[in-house]
Amino acid sequence: MSNLIKRAHKPCGTRSVQADLQSDCYEKRICNPQPEQMRRDSGGLQIPLLNAAGLQIRPNRHNRLKRHGVVRGMLLVLALWTMGIQAQPQPTNLIPMPAEYSVRSGSVAQGEVASLREKVRISEKALLRRLKGRKLADWQLKSAYWLELRRRRVRIVAADEEGVFYARQTLRMMASVDSSLTCCTILDWPRFRYRGVMLDESRHFQGKDFVLKQLEMMALLKMNRFHFHLVDNPGWRVQIDAYPQLTQLTAWRPEAFFWDWEKNETGGPFVEEGTSGAYGGYYTKQDVADILAFADERHIEVIPEIEMPGHNYETRAAYPELACSLPNGGRDPWELCPGKENTFEFLEKVLLEIFDLFPSKYIHIGGDEARKNNWKICPDCQARMKAEGLKSAEELQSYMIRRMERFAHEHGKRIIGWDEILQGGLAPDATVMSWHGTEAGLQAVREGHDVIFTPTHYCYLDYHQDPAQFRPVGRYLPLEKVYSFEPMAEGVSEADAHHVLGLQGNLWTEHVQDAWHAEMMLYPRVFAIAETGWSQAERKDWPDFERRASVLSSVARTWGYTVYPPSQQK
Repeated sequence: MSNLIKRAHKPCGTRSVQADLQSDCYEKRICNPQPEQMRRDSGGLQIPLLNAAGLQIRPNRHNRLKRHGVVRGMLLVLALWTMGIQAQPQPTNLIPMPAEYSVRSGSVAQGEVASLREKVRISEKALLRRLKGRKLADWQLKSAYWLELRRRRVRIVAADEEGVFYARQTLRMMASVDSSLTCCTILDWPRFRYRGVMLDESRHFQGKDFVLKQLEMMALLKMNRFHFHLVDNPGWRVQIDAYPQLTQLTAWRPEAFFWDWEKNETGGPFVEEGTSGAYGGYYTKQDVADILAFADERHIEVIPEIEMPGHNYETRAAYPELACSLPNGGRDPWELCPGKENTFEFLEKVLLEIFDLFPSKYIHIGGDEARKNNWKICPDCQARMKAEGLKSAEELQSYMIRRMERFAHEHGKRIIGWDEILQGGLAPDATVMSWHGTEAGLQAVREGHDVIFTPTHYCYLDYHQDPAQFRPVGRYLPLEKVYSFEPMAEGVSEADAHHVLGLQGNLWTEHVQDAWHAEMMLYPRVFAIAETGWSQAERKDWPDFERRASVLSSVARTWGYTVYPPSQQK
């Protein structure tokens, strides 16, 4: 994006929203696409426009009414409107669907939205009055808002600045996807507290501008967690001062495409930074600071992931002494050695720098797909197991995860791990990211742990949307399948429901090299993740969502996003 949209901290009071919708606070071309452009890019979809009363008046087909009868009929319509007896259409094209929506008299042309007067009131008591006894959790109340759109003004009531921000995102989307905005009242709050997207930047590196662009769309969709997968076998992507070789060497490789580099699943070589023709890159600490500032303005928490003990081919390449020493004199190419004390020294120094960079209360420590075979023959691992009374390689991994969890707690952090961290016993305060399916998540919930659901068959956005698409991989995962996912899985009791934090869409990039390809895999399926995370279950409606996703997809293309056509996802 050429202009970055900023969140303004505004006191209560009345003001023009011109500054919000047309200055650097809201990029003009995003918030206010021209009506003729909207019609051109909507894929031919005709959006019915209501009259000033929000009603469709059908002519009398027999034409028997005389003029005084017509007047009486008009007065009757007006009387019914005044009494509140009116049609209740859905919000035309909003994603995600709000909890409650009611039509008011009148409409606002798209080009007039910027001149509306805005009145904001941040008051929990005022919001509770509008909720009329509905019971919301504290985190829901913080995000909730009441919005009233009239012909000449907008009123917003929220308990926190976060709610004001989401109200403005609703108005912004309405002004983007509707050529005429029906005057309305919206009362809205999120269903789940965690509404996330994960981007794998190790296998293919996109860089800061790409990340900022995706955060912008996430904010519009009211998504609030960005999982930053920064390190993995093919490259280390974040500056660590204590270990400079991680970026001077293992952030660069001779082949650009992942599968040209990782031949026969053995991994390829790395090259020094500055080598002619090298592919790669990494985030400097200033890059991270820029991303975090941008995300914070949009109420998005950025959660970094530092993999351990598996997926560490790049770490072993930079610092081979961290791998298991094998009886044959070789070293384990994939995993860190949990038997060596210098492994924990390395991880703690890395995490201290990560903790200083990222203010998130969470650190994702991976924990998945550790092979563990060489631990059974590594003298250091065997000595550790004997000293700690551990009976299996799974218990040795659990020892490592628990130890790193204690370290994270000492610095005010909580850990998240993929569902393999359940093996050998789960760390007491760990949050599980359930990816193999839902069973591991259900087990964690029953044991009293928080869970984020991201099952492969619903939420893995690297899976193909069309068998004929560019570089298809994995199973077929169309938009409708993503939309059908229900995070509150069968088997979660009412008492345990608070442990289900939400859901996340994951974009792994083994087969996704270019920015346009990454966006094509994300959109429109991220729209479905967003609506499932925010909207109340009873408000979801696949046929209507498909229509709204088509409209938003067309608009997103005018903003410079590459979007896979929903109409082809059958």
